Amino acid sequence: MAGTHGSSETKVSERASHFLKTLIEHHIRDGQPVGSRTLSKETGLDLSPATVRNVMSDLEEMGLVSSPHTSAGRVPTLLGYRLFVDSLLTIKPLDEIDVNALRCEFEPLDDATALVDTASRLLSGVTRLAGVVMLPRHERDVFRQIELLPLSGKKVLAILVTGEGEVHNRIIHTERAFTPAQLVEASNFLTEVFTGQDMVEVRRRLLEDLQATHERMDELLHQAMEMAQRVVESAEHKDQLLVSGQTNLMHFDELASMDRLKALFEAFSEKREILYLLDRCIKADGVQIFFGGESGYEVLDDCSLVTTPYRVDGEVLGVLGVIGPTRMDYQRVIPVVDVTARLLAAALRQHN
Repeated sequence: MAGTHGSSETKVSERASHFLKTLIEHHIRDGQPVGSRTLSKETGLDLSPATVRNVMSDLEEMGLVSSPHTSAGRVPTLLGYRLFVDSLLTIKPLDEIDVNALRCEFEPLDDATALVDTASRLLSGVTRLAGVVMLPRHERDVFRQIELLPLSGKKVLAILVTGEGEVHNRIIHTERAFTPAQLVEASNFLTEVFTGQDMVEVRRRLLEDLQATHERMDELLHQAMEMAQRVVESAEHKDQLLVSGQTNLMHFDELASMDRLKALFEAFSEKREILYLLDRCIKADGVQIFFGGESGYEVLDDCSLVTTPYRVDGEVLGVLGVIGPTRMDYQRVIPVVDVTARLLAAALRQHN
């Protein structure tokens, strides 16, 4: 079974588990609340309506299902989905014909970016969701040098040079004025620490260090790291993440309001937050699933993200996955994500 983000500790009886599994599978199919009569019919158990209602009440008390105000039926909660994926889902591997059809899509390509683009397209095409793939680390830009120069008042010009020789400038308003000597000292420190690292790793380390050592950090160093973080964020290339099939999400009623779609499409266009999220999966072993608020990213509260890292010779090069509504077909999506990661890794190994 695929590894997942978080875990479900709720103890549920065998009969209640059977009902929950049936309810979720029905809800995934049509997106509607599921009533007791439908459940009784689909579970194939010869139970009285009162017994079915009691089981449903138990599931509701455990926080695994909820009742929308407008309906007598129930829908799964995020906790219900978590239990379903962790304990009740049987994953069937893709059959060999499907795997070979996917493999053929990669075979004529010998360029890393084209391979990643193909993986993204295949993920969205096969699942009918949005496919996301991080570029391999060795294809990404690296941090070469940073210079912090004083401007008038409490303003600093941050100049970042990346591995390809690109120069990124950003004017930053600071809480206090710094002398040229202080800024030279800070620039030298940051350049020494981060030179040669890819930009995603630099941003991740800056964020971690700022959160972890704020209390103990020298004020100059803390402000210098904040300045570096801002210029690194503005310089990060949007092509570090390839996204395909965003428009597939328009076909799901729960995501189809204009406000929600606008926020989602902005997130796909901006990419930075989704990149942060995929970064968190770099060290995962196998498939990880984030339901709704587990992502920590508000725009994905009504979505799920299914991801897995892809590796070449034991080294994790990136993460790929799909984003879709919480009621996506996990039984189908999880093996597609897993196989695509393996095929991309194999194609990149050949390319190298």
